[in-house]
Amino acid sequence: MDYKNSGVDIEAGYKSVELMKKYVQGTMRPEVLTGLGGFSGAFSMEAFKNMEKPTLVSGTDGVGTKLKLAFLLDKHDTVGIDCVAMCVNDIACAGGEPLFFLDYIACGKNYPEKIAAIVSGVAEGCKQSNAALIGGETAEMPGFYPEDEYDLAGFAVGVVDEKDIITGADVKEGDVLIGMASSGVHSNGFSLVRKIFSMSKESLNTYYDELGATLGETLLAPTKIYVKALRSIKEAGVRVKACSHITGGGFYENVPRMLPEGKLAVIRKDSYEVPPIFRMMAREGEVEEKIMYNTYNMGIGMVLAVDPADVDKTMEAVRAAGETPYVIGEIKDGEKGVTLC
Repeated sequence: MDYKNSGVDIEAGYKSVELMKKYVQGTMRPEVLTGLGGFSGAFSMEAFKNMEKPTLVSGTDGVGTKLKLAFLLDKHDTVGIDCVAMCVNDIACAGGEPLFFLDYIACGKNYPEKIAAIVSGVAEGCKQSNAALIGGETAEMPGFYPEDEYDLAGFAVGVVDEKDIITGADVKEGDVLIGMASSGVHSNGFSLVRKIFSMSKESLNTYYDELGATLGETLLAPTKIYVKALRSIKEAGVRVKACSHITGGGFYENVPRMLPEGKLAVIRKDSYEVPPIFRMMAREGEVEEKIMYNTYNMGIGMVLAVDPADVDKTMEAVRAAGETPYVIGEIKDGEKGVTLC
């Protein structure tokens, strides 16, 4: 009896590391002091030594049950982008610049090519956010996960000068809300998605004219990463007063998190075009509108509050970063919360 007979293939682990190296290398920053395969990752503080009060910000998250679709379609090269996005977007919400990322993959059986495909997506997400992938863990856990399934989670660290932290504290009546378009469902609410649609290869591979793609392609579209857009806004000289990443809980749970007491966010539902996938979900699942806005991003992945004088510069900066902005509402005095009208 040996470890391989128990279901853990050490040689497969070695092969996975070799296959993923080319992807990891593409995420390196000058501050990275260690290579892949060490016991820890080292990152030099040279990156932020000139800040007045450098402050570390961190985020951790996973992909959730969206992975079930990746299993069914045997497509594993984009879920890593989702994993990175869920972490670095939260860091960006605080005004932080992501520095490095670590991933954790737990699987029933280590198929090196599949693990490398997953990591290729993680590396792509890191490149989109300029974060270095400095380490991670692949755990083969036979008997705990089915052989053809895995879980994926990650952890990111960023930095911001204390004076630049986005807190929402000075949001005032009349400030304008700008939303940045999402790529679709992103990585939240997939337990409901899987109740609405039949989770079969045939269903997911069905092409819909209203989507302009198959259902599977639409649902697996990776989460948008907004780090570059927020960096572009800052470089344009605009101070973002408040910021909300629209994740699980949709508008009703996430927008109030960026507001101080006594301020109400008023968002106009007709200020942008809701993507077809959300209309289809509401129709096919007979999901009430309020539940949709309380579960999904409905086409807006990030909401910012800025001074009215900064709206044009903000919109221009977001477009320059390759994202699509909309003026979706404003701040009013009132009980802390959000109103959709």
